[in-house]
Amino acid sequence: MRVSGVDGSWEIVVRTPIGDQRATVAITSAGNGFSAVVSGAMGSLDVDGGVIEGDTLRWQMKTKVPMPMTLDCTATVEGDAMTGSVSAGGFGNFPMSGSRVS
Repeated sequence: MRVSGVDGSWEIVVRTPIGDQRATVAITSAGNGFSAVVSGAMGSLDVDGGVIEGDTLRWQMKTKVPMPMTLDCTATVEGDAMTGSVSAGGFGNFPMSGSRVS
């Protein structure tokens, strides 16, 4: 079963050792996949190839700031709430939460 209604803007917070990282994620779904734009204090990143599995969204982001790395993101959507985690390789996993704003 596919999550219904994931499209829209989501305000998220990722709790990291360098402080809370806030961002807006604008999601556009297509079938069992999605694309998104993630915008925050460290710039804007395009996400292509996001996957929808049941009520879970999975995607990767390749960052350049504060250093080049790949972030693996997993989020569960329940109505207008999102919870999950961001894995930063050897730096660990960090909790993520958010809500739909539009």
